[in-house]
Amino acid sequence: MIAKLTGGQDTANLIRYLYDTRKKGHTDPHLAASWDGFAPDPGRADDFDATKRRLVADLDLHVKQADRLGRAPEKHVWHCSIRAAETDHHLNDEEWADIARRVVAATGIAPDGDPDGCRWVAVRHAPDHIHIAATKVRADLRTARHWNDYLTADRELAAIEKEYGLRQVVRGDRTAAKRPTRAEQEKAKRAGQARTARERLRTTVRTAMAAATSTEEFISLLQRTDGILVDVKHFPSGDVRGYTVALEGDTNGAKEPVWYSGSELSPDLSFPKIRKRLDSADPQQGPRKADPWHQATAAAERIPHRLGHGDDAAAQAHLAAFGEALDVLPLLAPQTVRPQLFQAAEAFERATRSRVQAEHHHARALRGAVRAMVREPAPKDGATLAMFLDAAILVVIAATRWHQLRHHDQQVAAAHQTLIHLQAAYEQAAAAPLAALAQRRPPQQTVTRHIRHLHQAVPEHAEQLTEDPAFGALTAVLAEAEAAGHNPERLLQQAAAQRTLDDARSPARTLAWRIERLSARPVPSARARAAQARSTARGNISAQRSTAPVHEAATTPVPQPQHGRRR
Repeated sequence: MIAKLTGGQDTANLIRYLYDTRKKGHTDPHLAASWDGFAPDPGRADDFDATKRRLVADLDLHVKQADRLGRAPEKHVWHCSIRAAETDHHLNDEEWADIARRVVAATGIAPDGDPDGCRWVAVRHAPDHIHIAATKVRADLRTARHWNDYLTADRELAAIEKEYGLRQVVRGDRTAAKRPTRAEQEKAKRAGQARTARERLRTTVRTAMAAATSTEEFISLLQRTDGILVDVKHFPSGDVRGYTVALEGDTNGAKEPVWYSGSELSPDLSFPKIRKRLDSADPQQGPRKADPWHQATAAAERIPHRLGHGDDAAAQAHLAAFGEALDVLPLLAPQTVRPQLFQAAEAFERATRSRVQAEHHHARALRGAVRAMVREPAPKDGATLAMFLDAAILVVIAATRWHQLRHHDQQVAAAHQTLIHLQAAYEQAAAAPLAALAQRRPPQQTVTRHIRHLHQAVPEHAEQLTEDPAFGALTAVLAEAEAAGHNPERLLQQAAAQRTLDDARSPARTLAWRIERLSARPVPSARARAAQARSTARGNISAQRSTAPVHEAATTPVPQPQHGRRR
């Protein structure tokens, strides 16, 4: 059920609207309930006009009394419309009456057991909804305390949905970006735009924030963006206080630009929040040696583990940083996959915010890699993008679970939608590089050896991997890594240890991308390999001494393969 609350100052005008049968959908308007059960009902009276005047006078009684004392509120009308979902069964008048009583009680209009509650009526003029009209002056001539009435009504409706077996509506936590108004939507339609000015500006500002390394650069990026007007606000000291943005050509009736502050675009785009996020980023110190795409992929692959085992403030920070990564992807990806990536970023934007306060310093690694990606030429190798998208899909699955456990309904729905777009983008981005890898499948003798490596490194997934359509690509990257001097079994151990394969739609593809990234690192020197071997031997000796009998402690154990560690 959805509630919509408005206010006004003319009781007669509201009652006239509720009983107007000329309005679309207004069929058989009548009272379903009232404050005392005896209110006059114009819809069931012989003299409609006279009964309507009596109803308005009864509702306004305490308002007029308070007005004589100078205590009546200027806007004394409280209006709440409640609509059931199209798939819900039709409720009868008695059920709607119960719902109306519960809502006025929950919101403070007419609390249960309070003889001085406000006067109200519930008018039903269609099978699927009612309108509650109330005057906000109580019988003791005090104004009703109905603060946060939208939230209290929403909570009561959530309980009603469960009790009546109605569709349970996805509810938010007041962290969503403000929706475009009907006027904004109509204005965009007249201009031939699919999205409103508010939505387009939100995307632009989010992308600038994701790419910037400081607040100064953030403002500079906005100012250099074509079609965007920026007005920077300053304190008397000269420090930046805030900003507003407008689209060129988007004007009001006076032909002036329509300005939006950051907070009007989205709760996390106010200047103080952007400054807090950017101040938590690591400063850029000299040129980066590592591939930022590989760094971003590695950071993304660690997010599911941190969502499952870290504190909520850190988890929220990682989700915000991952949202920034999605924001910049359309700028860096091939033209063919940009629409899906843009839709994924737009959908996940809702999943980046909740009531949990993020501690952004926890996500420095991913945020730093994203900013480095923006500053380098877009990769020509499609495997790099596919590698990141494969990790991104697992992040979104983990984010869905994290939000579900915390009953963040809107964020869960947003993550589900994101997953659809990311999977479509991945399938398109990965097709060519996977086909190229499959063509480089090594000879069967090499494949057989790598199958043995799979059974030793990931025995629980070995059979599934060999039957995976992407198995040929996996053996190709293993063979190429081995030719470059890497130990394929050790690479498999490291790749499997980075993140469970249970969530992967294609474990072979996921392993292939991880090994591709790991094998891009320099091959360990002979001295490093010898040190690793000695470390492994010492670890095995210590482990056996801790469990073996005393008389066997001096026996030299057989060295075991070293298990990969998370990196």
